[in-house]
Amino acid sequence: MASAGKTVSELAGQIEGARVVGTSDTLVTDVTHDSRQVSPDSMYLALRGSNVDGHEFVDAAVAGGAVAVCVDHELAAEASQLIVPDTRAIAGVLAAAVHDNPSRTIDVIGVTGTNGKTTVTHFIESIGNDAGLTTGLIGTIQTRYADKTVESVMTTPEATDFQRLLAAMRDEGVALVAMEVSSHALEFGRVAATEFAVAAFTNLSQDHLDFHGDMGSYRAAKERLFREYDVKTAVINIDDAVGRDLAGTVEGDLITVGTVGDVAISGLTPMAGGSRFTISTAWGRTELVAPVLGDFNVSNLAVAAACCLAAGISFDEVAAGMGRVAGVPGRFEIVSGTDPIVVIVDYAHTPEGVARAVETAHTLTYGRVIGLIGAGGDRDRAKRPAMGAAIANADVAVITSDNPRSEDPRAIVDAVVSGVPEDSNLIVEVDRRRAIDMAVDAAGDGDVILVLGRGHEPFQQIAGEKLPFDDRQAAAASLRRRRMSAESGPTSGSIDT
Repeated sequence: MASAGKTVSELAGQIEGARVVGTSDTLVTDVTHDSRQVSPDSMYLALRGSNVDGHEFVDAAVAGGAVAVCVDHELAAEASQLIVPDTRAIAGVLAAAVHDNPSRTIDVIGVTGTNGKTTVTHFIESIGNDAGLTTGLIGTIQTRYADKTVESVMTTPEATDFQRLLAAMRDEGVALVAMEVSSHALEFGRVAATEFAVAAFTNLSQDHLDFHGDMGSYRAAKERLFREYDVKTAVINIDDAVGRDLAGTVEGDLITVGTVGDVAISGLTPMAGGSRFTISTAWGRTELVAPVLGDFNVSNLAVAAACCLAAGISFDEVAAGMGRVAGVPGRFEIVSGTDPIVVIVDYAHTPEGVARAVETAHTLTYGRVIGLIGAGGDRDRAKRPAMGAAIANADVAVITSDNPRSEDPRAIVDAVVSGVPEDSNLIVEVDRRRAIDMAVDAAGDGDVILVLGRGHEPFQQIAGEKLPFDDRQAAAASLRRRRMSAESGPTSGSIDT
């Protein structure tokens, strides 16, 4: 049932150092940080950002219908004012209180780590659905629950949006929510005041150093989920070195996952379209075949299985669900159908993620692996040469643009190329569509082409514009062009590598 809301005085009583100016019994049924999204009986939360101060939009929010505002100093506003020392610091507590703390009545499973968050959460959702639960999903690709699907703006929504979303899921009868918890979300407190039935850790490698500054700070941000939040059970991948360290310090219930651990994977054998392995747990043991490719994806599946076991799903239901997990858009997704050239699109955008993708591709073919990669603009510049070094493990490396954003695409490409060894078989093409064409033209029957970095993304961000571009569609179109050219006879534009 939907929350009846809270009065401003009731909200003040839950926040240390808060005081009320104006009418204290004003009823608040929603809270938003966006002045354009105020609704009747809502409170506007003024956040201070790096570029914009939300206090400048208080009057607009009140004019739009907000009955109360939350600010860090008294203003001449014609609405009840909840004044707090730091609006961002209390955003999660405030939003959770307004919506009657929805995480207390839903099993929320939060997944953090550098790589694998999206895949793990989709696998959890799939296993949960297979077991007959009503599930919700919050993450990079989309948010969905009941019959609703919403494209995601951020991996983890802002606190006001997040708690409202959890409340909506609760009101729709959702029993289990699988969500990605980014390091940015943990730093900004977007999941503050959330109780986690399960918190999972996948792995840690270089990423987001443009924001965190160094690996120590990045690691500390991820670990906050386990150190500062109410977590009933922690699930940790101990095949990862940071995971092993973290597992040794976690207080409370813990499930370890890996080639050894409380949930252990052994006897992994690649198969056409999937993997065969044995899963051994305290709840049961069985051999199964799952429709996932690569050691890293089996590891993701094991983490998802452990999360579901921790949430109370039976071993038999989990095992059955593992064998029927749905594919994840843009995550090691085969887009070539029955074409003799296999094209796989994946979101790998870290040096470690790229290296794992290439390593996995080598196990899928006796032919060559052609790997295509770029690097995002306005993001961690230090990892670009390492991205080049990782893709050079392919038989042919194709360096191109990713989402250059405000940067010069050529300069980004050059930075990635700087990490490629001189003796590598290298193709450089800044235009991503042409680069995909060149990778397809360079391939022969039995080869595997990896198109890495953007995964499911439907747009390419160039010079402030979002231009329609989907790697999956571009690769499929390139394969069609190649087939049509082959049917009409040899062409003169082929590339000899």
